[in-house]
Amino acid sequence: MRTIILTLLMATCVQAEDVGSGAAFRHWPQWRGPLGTGVSPDGNPPIEWSEDKNVQWKVELPGRGHATPIIWGNRIFLTAAVPTGPKLKPRKSGRPGAHDNLAVSQRHRFIALAIDRQTGKTLWKKTLNEALPIEGAHYTASLASASPVADAEHVFAFFGSHGLFCLDHEGTVVWRKDLGRMHTKHAHGEGASPALHGSTLIINWDHEDESFIVALDKATGKERWRKPRKEVTSWATPIVVEQNGRAQVIVCGTSRVRGYDLSDGSILWECGGLSANIVATPVYSDGVVIAGSSYEKRAMLAIRLAGSSGDITDTEHVIWSRRRGTPYVPSPLLYDGALYFHAHYQSVLTRLNAKNGEENPGPFRLPGIGNVYASAVGAAGRVYITDIEGTTLVFTNEDKPRILARNVLDDRFNASAAIVGQQMLLRGEKYLYSIGE
Repeated sequence: MRTIILTLLMATCVQAEDVGSGAAFRHWPQWRGPLGTGVSPDGNPPIEWSEDKNVQWKVELPGRGHATPIIWGNRIFLTAAVPTGPKLKPRKSGRPGAHDNLAVSQRHRFIALAIDRQTGKTLWKKTLNEALPIEGAHYTASLASASPVADAEHVFAFFGSHGLFCLDHEGTVVWRKDLGRMHTKHAHGEGASPALHGSTLIINWDHEDESFIVALDKATGKERWRKPRKEVTSWATPIVVEQNGRAQVIVCGTSRVRGYDLSDGSILWECGGLSANIVATPVYSDGVVIAGSSYEKRAMLAIRLAGSSGDITDTEHVIWSRRRGTPYVPSPLLYDGALYFHAHYQSVLTRLNAKNGEENPGPFRLPGIGNVYASAVGAAGRVYITDIEGTTLVFTNEDKPRILARNVLDDRFNASAAIVGQQMLLRGEKYLYSIGE
């Protein structure tokens, strides 16, 4: 009876929210959450859990995927790639410098599914495409690494070379679009997620051939504009921010961080200074964008948007920068003015004052965890970091963080967590866990 009452109350709240502008704040509608910073404004998940404590349910997942669970109302939306058919002679990529990759040896079904938040029951599962992947991926990646994005009516599932799909919340395909074939650096796979703002869906398509960024009408999939990008492969997810009443799309790249006018795709400003192999998604707050990268060099830039126009490299619009300990795979967490990021993907974390870039307290090693590919999340004054081996460290969001708990689950984790209310969703390679008291 308690579950039924909670479900009815949740459905009532979602219907009421849909008429207001702040509906998405009570959900986890996109990669990095409702604010795009990794923070759940109203979240308060447990501090401690294990396989025997505070696991509300645990369900086995089909195939493999590193996409974040997307939550709208009582539904969790996921994507996955499921091997199917007979095994073939393994085919490795012929891309220059390819290494540490999984060989393509089987066709895959690219699927989306919806799961009930309260029970873990699969509500629907839809095969959206079936194909022999054109490339494999790095052994730590997956063929379904781009996170979906959702609004009150639709969910958008993106598989890169294997299609972009718009579905309603009941799993009916509304439209689909083929954007071409992506060829990634070192054949390490695809992973940039879509961004949604109002009626516009944004896709970043940086690869080793002709790169571009495209804006689509979310209702029809028709292109509103498409702009070429002088960029090589990145795995950078765009963010959309509003500055002085104008919405702009911000995308990181090897040669430039750029701000595009959402209405027509014109470049508003650009700034050089990052490294190659961009993965981490930038964050935005109070008129400042913070972007970081780490590959052959370390780089992080804080860019003030007010007045930015044209090439702002090495100008006063870059209010601070740093050249050490910057993020590579996990994206930064911006929480109440504090910026958290890993050194590369290791268990060394830096906490900065986001306004001035001052270390507070600076780099510190996270005890009891190893390499981290999932991005940190924050809620209720706490920070949650999950490593690849299934350990989540919980600590306070303070100038001198205090460790609160170290929690271990029996799975491996690359996907970033999602938080709504008192519930945290953790997607492992085999299972989806609902963590809650």
